[in-house]
Order: sequence, then C-alpha cells, then structure tokens
Amino acid sequence: MGSDAPETIAAIVAAHRAGAFTPAQTVARSYQRIRDHNDPAVFISLRDEKDALSEAEALASKDAASLPLLGVPVAVKDNIDARGMPTTAACPAFSYSPAQDSTAVAKLRAAGAIVIGKTNLDQFATGLVGVRSPYGIPVNPIRADLVPGGSSSGSAVAVSAGLVPLALGTDTAGSGRVPAMLNNIVGLKPSLGLISNAGLVPACRTLDCISVFSLTVDDAMMALAAMAGPDGADPFSRDRPLGPMSAFPDKLRLGVPRNGQLVFFGDAVSEKAYDEALKRWTALGATLVEFDLEPFYETARLLYEGPWVAERYLVIRDLLASSPDSIHPVTREITVAGARLTAADTFASLYRLQALRRTAEQTFASFDAMVLPTAPTAYSTAQVLANPIELNSRLGTYTNFVNLLDLCGLALPAAMQPDGIPFGITLLAPAGRDAQLASIGRMFHADTKLKMGAKGVTQPTLALLPPAAGGDEITLAVVGAHLSGMALNGELQALGARLLEATTTAPDYKLYALDIMPPKPGMLRVEQGAGSSIKLELWALSATAFGKFVAAIPPPLGIGTIRLADERGVKGFLVEPAAINGARDISAHGGWRAFMAEKAAV
Repeated sequence: MGSDAPETIAAIVAAHRAGAFTPAQTVARSYQRIRDHNDPAVFISLRDEKDALSEAEALASKDAASLPLLGVPVAVKDNIDARGMPTTAACPAFSYSPAQDSTAVAKLRAAGAIVIGKTNLDQFATGLVGVRSPYGIPVNPIRADLVPGGSSSGSAVAVSAGLVPLALGTDTAGSGRVPAMLNNIVGLKPSLGLISNAGLVPACRTLDCISVFSLTVDDAMMALAAMAGPDGADPFSRDRPLGPMSAFPDKLRLGVPRNGQLVFFGDAVSEKAYDEALKRWTALGATLVEFDLEPFYETARLLYEGPWVAERYLVIRDLLASSPDSIHPVTREITVAGARLTAADTFASLYRLQALRRTAEQTFASFDAMVLPTAPTAYSTAQVLANPIELNSRLGTYTNFVNLLDLCGLALPAAMQPDGIPFGITLLAPAGRDAQLASIGRMFHADTKLKMGAKGVTQPTLALLPPAAGGDEITLAVVGAHLSGMALNGELQALGARLLEATTTAPDYKLYALDIMPPKPGMLRVEQGAGSSIKLELWALSATAFGKFVAAIPPPLGIGTIRLADERGVKGFLVEPAAINGARDISAHGGWRAFMAEKAAV
C-alpha cells in the first residue's frame, strides 16, 4: 500500500467497499507498521498475523454495506477481553485467558473490525501517566521525553503513531482523555452504560466506561455506534439510544470557569493555548457562559480521597494478600488505602456526591456543554518517575469528576505548542448528549487545521451533516411510498417534515411488496442478522405532526422501533406479520426505490 493509503476509519471503509484496497492489505499494513515502529512497550500481546489476515480475507464473502467497520484494524486495551489473547491488566500474576470476547470487542468484530493486539496500560488502569507497567513505558510518538498518558497508554500511542486507526481504552478518572491530549488524537468518553462493560477488568465498577481513540471525531462516533447498546450481561449498562450527529447549531452556549478558577501549575503556554481555544469557539459562533468550577473540584477530590478507592482495592484484594510484590509499588500504595474505609465513610461520601450532582445539573441548565483543558499541563517521564503521585494527580485536575457526575466527554486536539507539546480541550455534558458533543467537537477540530496524531496526516474534509431534530421533534424512518420523490412523500411535506439523512437498517429485516394500492412495502423484523439491510430515510416531525401522521396510518402497517446499521433505534414503519402471507419478498433489492425502478423498467 502506497503513501496514498487511507488513514481514517471512514476512508479505510470507503476504500474497502470501493475495492481500492482489501481488508487484508490494510491489516498487513498495520503489522508492518508495528514492526517498523519497533516499540515493544506499546502492545502487551499481538495476535498471530496469519490469523488476523485470514479473518480479514473472510470478509470478502460478507455484505460490505452491512459492515460499518469493514476491515478496520483495532487495538484493545489489555484490561478488555479479546478471545485468543490473555487479559493481563498489565499484571503478569493476574493474567487469564478469556473464554470469549468482551461485548464491546464482539460488537466491533460483528461490524467488520479486525483485532490486532492488546495494548499496554498503567497497571489495573490506575494512573493517568502511562509509566506504571511491568511491560515498559510506551514512547510518546509526539515527543519522546513526554509521558504517553494513561492509563490507556498503548492504545493512544498506537493510534497516534498510525499503527491502527482505532483503539479501545477505558476511562474511570480520565484514562480515555489525558492520553488523547498527550498524543494529539481524539478521545471519546461515552456516557456511562452506553457501551457494555461485560468482559472488562474493573477499576471502579460504578464509574468505568470503555472509551475510543481515533484520529477524528467522525471515526470515534462510527466506533461508538457499533458498540453502543444495552447488554443483559452488564447490570450497569443502560438503554440509551445514540442519536445522530447534526450540523453545528446556530445558538451554542458553552460553559467556561470563572476568571481565576483554572489552574495550570505555572504552565503559561498551556494557559495561553486554552485562551486561544476559547477565542476559536467564539469565532465559530459560540456564546461563552461563566460558571463556578469549585463544586466540580470538590467532586474530583472525592474520587481518591473518598470510598471509590475501595472499589479498586476489591479488584486486587486477593492478589494483594497472596502476592503483593507482583503489583506495581505506586499502584499498591494507592490501592491499599481502600482497605481502611468504613461503610460510614462510604455513605457520607454518597450523600455529598448526590448534593454535588444536583449542583451540576443546575449548572448545566445554563449552557449546552462545558469546555475545559483536558489536562492543565504535560510532564516528562523523568518528572513523573521522580514525583509519581502528585504529578499524576495534577493531570487529572479536569477529568476526575466526570464519571462521578455521570457526564459524557470528548477530548479534542486544540494546539501544537512551539515546544512540540500538544494541548487539548475536553467538551463535557450530561449523560446522553454524546452525539451533540460530537456535532460541535468535529467542527472545532476541523477549524484548528491541526495535523492528526504523530504522523502529520492532514485532516479530511468534513462531511456535511443535516440539522438535528429539534427538542420537540421526533425522528421517523420511512421505507416505502413516503420516501422523497415517491407517491406519498407529499404527506410528510404537508406536515412540515424535514429530511435528516438517508441510511440503512441493521441486517435484521425483510421487505415485502404488499398487495395494496397505492403500492407499498411492508418491512418485517426477523432474527438478528438473518435478514437484509434495507435502505430508508429519516425525517424529523414535530411531536404534533408525528401524532397526526401516525393516527392516519392504515393497517396492516404500524409504527415500531427500527434498529439502524449504526445501532441507533428510531421509530418507523413495520408491517403486521399476518399481512405478508402471499406477499413477494423483495429484500434482495435492498429497498423500495430499487424495486420500483426495476418494476418500471419491465
């Protein structure tokens, strides 16, 4: 593959679908890059290359349109199970061989991604620095003297160095955001429970989430869409539909801390970079709204001074008792404190956290999202090794409170400083606003015109997105005569509906030509993966218009929830099963428009 080979997930998938490159070629390129990069501390274990190539070649027999991550190489943080490779959590004495994939990895494979290997981390995901591992310290590819960031060190380095375009991390206190800043890449920390944690070695079970590293926001959202969804195997997972990204809003309000509340620990260059980022937001059309950061600082202090350290202790309690020397000394020092906490300590902190959550809710009522530095400064490996706990704590200044307050976050590159140290910002919002953060964050990242990662790759041109469905609007999926340009589309137009996007269902449906006039199809849900991907359109209607429209739908059609190829769930047309008796199965056409075009040509 030449220098023109695609680097982003979106470009890789497009090239595979067009036949410009094969998934096997892309996978082989990842392995070659890993060999050329020659940093043994990035991966703890690599999958056998022949096995990965064989899986990539097998994708040729599948429907490319139904695989949103067709042939995309992915690296997995080594506290997340991937079958065929041990899970170590960066502790050899803890290592085990999982019987199956974690739910997140299984969903990535089902979407066409190819797992390449397991990446290094701060042991038991305790740390924001990336230096607490017996498997070595991954070299930061942006500037070799800097820490790579943690705990998801290997995953962030793998994406920044161009070894893979996608990597999974985890985030409890900032492990999916701090490494993103230090490696000049995007770090997406989803809402808690949006991605299942089944198959994840916990750090703090109530706060953990699997995170995404990529070169662009659009890439991160493609991966998130493939993994999102409730899971009966994870009692902490939540059924929280992931909405679509949309155009940059006309009236965006961003929260910024009151003057004097931010700390940069003497780093005037980073302070200036943050101020420049705020000017960029203003130029993009955002209104800045000041808020009080102190309650968020107080929440952050709860994470390591409160009972949540006991959750970390629970994970390695047996190992601490049987083999304490197998645990990294800094990790051990932090974790043993959890054994001393009482039930009374726990309840006192939970009561205080509930009050702080209420304060945060009131704060977010004044703006759409909060914009903070991802980290106040950056440190060298030598500095961190000399002062491991204090400097690690400083890196978490603006990340530690996020999961305690049930927020989602998006870490974005913001500047490359004159000394070659990257600076980043993070957007934060209440849980469930992942798509909204992505919609505004992608515009900011593009506006910086920064090169991506450490390889100096130019950012792709942003795809235009439709306006979002408004607060009182409902998204409706149409598959037949209501499609744009078809016989009944005027009914939608008369109700003031807006076309949002054209997309496809998950491969769980069959489409039938019903024997009614005017001609209409009926879409029926079948067993997962046993159907076809059907083309459809998404339209936005006001709640009132939606009610009128649904009330007028004649049987045997009705409205149910349709699963899209990117795992979103939307309301749309389905048919009663009894109505398909004797009806023609037209699923092979992939949609009503193609069927009607063929019919007209006969």
